[in-house]
Amino acid sequence: MKPIIPEDERSKEPLDTDRVIYHPDMIRANEWVLNEYEAPYKELCIFVPCAKRKPYHESPSHKKFDRIIFGIAKPEDVHIVTFGTCGITPRELDTQYPFMHYSFMMGKCNVAKIKRDFIKMESERLAAYLEKTRDNYKHRIAYCIGDFRTAMEKAVEMVDIEVDIVPKESTIQKMIQPDKPFIYNSLSSREYLQDFSDAITDALKLPGRKVGLKEDISVDDTDWYLL
Repeated sequence: MKPIIPEDERSKEPLDTDRVIYHPDMIRANEWVLNEYEAPYKELCIFVPCAKRKPYHESPSHKKFDRIIFGIAKPEDVHIVTFGTCGITPRELDTQYPFMHYSFMMGKCNVAKIKRDFIKMESERLAAYLEKTRDNYKHRIAYCIGDFRTAMEKAVEMVDIEVDIVPKESTIQKMIQPDKPFIYNSLSSREYLQDFSDAITDALKLPGRKVGLKEDISVDDTDWYLL
């Protein structure tokens, strides 16, 4: 696959600081996704949050998400799009620079301006992607909590395109840990994964399934939401 940004055109600015969302190559790569990338036509698009381990599809959390997704849906019916600190990264691009090369986790950022800017930038990008792919997908699901969820909710408000955002708010309220730095718990929790599974079976009009976790394959990685 041709690089989104050729090596000789890449910025020397580091990709491991809290300014990664302003990094010129991150901005350029996301502009390419929004303006030049051609999304596939699929029954279902599933938006999932980025992970610390790269490429995302090899991270423990994304492998767990995949077990839910592809235990229900056929691979040819689903397009997975990662979003968050990276901006917007269709799965088939997650080995590309700079999506594979940054190491900052937005969930650990405590700079108010950067968090505000992130939500504004990401919601606008998501809205643009939703509009760009209006006719590409029959159904859309976003699995997210925290600032990523806020960005997705704002994006949906900007466009008249339906996205089923899960976990359910009622489930989130049950899972809150007020004594933790990140109060919303982990997206790898069985309760959240059940909402995720239900959203997929509902979209595809299939019978619901009960989610169970196996200890040997359910170890959390250090995703942005695990603080």
